[in-house]
Parts: sequence; structure tokens; C-alpha cells
Amino acid sequence: MNKGFTQKMSIRMMTVALSLLTLLLASCNFPGIVSTSAQLPQVSGTPPTPSLPPIHLPQDEAAHKDLTEWWYYTGHLNATDARSKVHHYGFELVIFQLLRSDFPPIYASHFAISDITRGEFHYDQRRLTEPNAVIPNGNSTQGINVRVGDWTIQGLNGHDLLVANMQNYTMQLNLTGLKPATFHNGNGLITVGPGSFSYYYSRTRMAVAGTLIDHNQALQVSGQAWMDHQWGNFLALGVGGWDWYSIQLNNDTEMMIYAIRDTKDKVLTTYISYIDANDVDHLIPASAIHAMVLSHWTSPKTGITYPSGWKLGIKDSQLQATLTLMPQLKDQELVATQSTGNVYWEGAVSINGQLAGKNVGGEGYVELTGYKR
Repeated sequence: MNKGFTQKMSIRMMTVALSLLTLLLASCNFPGIVSTSAQLPQVSGTPPTPSLPPIHLPQDEAAHKDLTEWWYYTGHLNATDARSKVHHYGFELVIFQLLRSDFPPIYASHFAISDITRGEFHYDQRRLTEPNAVIPNGNSTQGINVRVGDWTIQGLNGHDLLVANMQNYTMQLNLTGLKPATFHNGNGLITVGPGSFSYYYSRTRMAVAGTLIDHNQALQVSGQAWMDHQWGNFLALGVGGWDWYSIQLNNDTEMMIYAIRDTKDKVLTTYISYIDANDVDHLIPASAIHAMVLSHWTSPKTGITYPSGWKLGIKDSQLQATLTLMPQLKDQELVATQSTGNVYWEGAVSINGQLAGKNVGGEGYVELTGYKR
């Protein structure tokens, strides 16, 4: 066979493979990724209810050979510079792993800094395929070890290291879990859209210490973070988007709340978890919450209008709370079309209100996906 013809065919096959990988990535739901009309012929959209083993840590901190997986960190940092100026930041670092058929693993990552002191939001994104990736399938006792280039997440038993950089910001953070991991829904297994299941646990309060280089100025930072690890053989087909809230209050309690919507914006699932000061996770019925949007913000980049400020009322025998969440910056939108294929808002919020009749404050993160122009 002609050598030139062979080379052309090899290039064409690589191009087709890359196109398929792009389609596969675009048609899956990660946080910040909304489903498209594209379908994945290799797997069923409505798998049967599985008999799944329980989560074991630290073995399940490591990567799995499942369709979808991510390690997701958000948090708040404080620093004082040499001139005694106080700096406040929010941060997000996430690495996604996507496995499909016999294709090599795809990794995508988002890194964002909410520079509250400057009133600026900055982010970067990466994506790569890794044919030589070693995936321990949840059987390693070495913990998390995932990377996209020199952006890395490593950790074991709630002692994690995050490293990432972009123009004007370089972050190296050490995180220490102050509470045991919370297995959501009691056993760490939740539904994700019709017929889809996912493992999901969080470390709801992690102490943070490390270095943030801000415009060539090295700052020693401290603060707190929230970590999510989710994985499973799910596609979340039929899901149009969701609102997700992580809430860390100054009385050593936390909440995770989310509402998943279908493609017609009807709420499919509402989940409320309250972790008390004694590390006990209380599941609150969906009927207990009333959420009111206080304002809206329209992105000048995409024209998408997002909710911007919320009042959450929760009334239940286990929990009575009224909380107001306000964005620390209006614009915390990520246009992630070069990595995960879509646009979402993920940002730092300030919190105040009442819990069990007592005044509380705190900070958190809110993620908004599936909003349209």
C-alpha cells in the first residue's frame, strides 16, 4: 500500500476519533455541563437498577473505571499582604474523568478565582486525552491522584493537595478534613436523572492553608473548603440543569441543597442535607424548603440570565432555618466551551440568617446550570 495513502488514512481516522470524543463529552452531564440532543450509542440511557457495593474509604477516593467521575473543590481564602491589606478570594478546582467504550480516558478541568478584593472573576480550562492513564478502579489505598497537565489533585483520608495556575494566579493549597466524609442519602448512592445512579460523598468542612501568588505577589492564605467526589455509570440523560448550594455556617454546621430540572425546567429531584455540629447528617424532606430568588443578573458575554441572590426557608422537625445567600461577585460565569462544551455560573456567596432561632452567618458556593438566553 502507498505510504502517503496510509498516512492520510491514519490522519483521517484520528480526526474521526477526536470528533467522536468531542460528541461523547458534549453529550454527558457534569456539573456545568447540560445535556445536548446527541446520543451515545455505546451505552443505554436507562440502565437497570444495579446491586451496588457500599463506598469504602480510602479505596474509593481513587479513580474508577466508570462512565463519569469528578473531584470538585470550592472554598474561601483570606490573606494579609506586606502592607497589611486584607485579601479575600473564592476558588474552584475540578477535574472530570470520562470513559467511553474503548476510547482513551478524557480529562477536563476548570480552575477559577473569585478575587473579591479586586472585584474580579478569572478562570481557565483544560482538556486532554490520556491513553496511558492508570485507573485503579477504586482499589488503591493511595488515595486521589488525578491531573490535567500540571494541574493536580492528590489526597488521602481527607488530607488533600491542590495545585493549579493561570495568568496572574498560582495556587498551592493543603486541605485537611475537619469532619468525616458525608455519604449522601445515607449510603452514598443517589439517583441522577431517570434510571441513573451515582456514588456521591462530600467533605463538607476542610481547613485550608497554602500559597496563592496573586499578580506576582506570594500570599500565605487560609480558609475553608468543600469537596465533592461523584462517580458512576450514569449519563443523566433528560436532565436540563440544576441549582446546587453548599452552605458552611459559623456554628460548625453545613447544608447541601440541590434541585435537578428536566429539559422543560420541571423540578425532578430536590435534595436537602443538614450536617450538624456533631457530624450527624440529617436528610430533610423536599417539602420542607421554600426558595425565593431575590434578583437576576444577565451575562454581558453570553446574554444568559441567572438568578442572583436567594432566600431559603426550611421548616421541618429536624431543622428550622431562614438563610439569605448573596453572590460576592455578580459575574462568576464560566464559558467552558473549550473543555466541557457549555456555560455555567459557579460562585462564592455570603450567607446570613437564622438557624433554630439563633443568628448565623457563613459562606458557601452556588452552581447554576441549564439556564438559557
